[in-house]
Amino acid sequence: MTKAPLTPPALDPTSIDPRIGSGYPAPFRAPVAGRRKRALGDALGLTRYGVNLVELPPGAWSSQRHWHSHEDEFVYVIAGQLTLVNDTGEQVLDPGMVAGFAAGSGDGHHLINHGAVTARYLEIGDRHADDEVHYPDIDLLLPGARGARAFTHTDGRPYDQD
Repeated sequence: MTKAPLTPPALDPTSIDPRIGSGYPAPFRAPVAGRRKRALGDALGLTRYGVNLVELPPGAWSSQRHWHSHEDEFVYVIAGQLTLVNDTGEQVLDPGMVAGFAAGSGDGHHLINHGAVTARYLEIGDRHADDEVHYPDIDLLLPGARGARAFTHTDGRPYDQD
């Protein structure tokens, strides 16, 4: 039996083109180059929170280690194995495990795929207009005011976009 195509409000995540890599300035892109994000929330017209289906091939990072000033984040591991790196150290997350990061916590975090297979997870966060993203290990800041946001040095100087 042939399956009927989905219509809104349902969708097949594979129908969404993934964003590959990141918008980080050149010195910080390489570890995230293999990341693939499908913006499910955007595709479904959600405006108050975002939902991304993320795939990390072996060796890839989810992001540079970071924390948000005004946004909560939640991660649910679907497949593969990920290492959560945060201010308290490292721990392994298997399918079905979750992690959450409260806005303003200052707990720099990211995920790394040290495994041999592609890992998949959902990341969910609200969309606070004044959110700033801080990167405690590197000279990088994403200032608030959604819209025309651009990465800067921590002192506010803009990065030259390559």
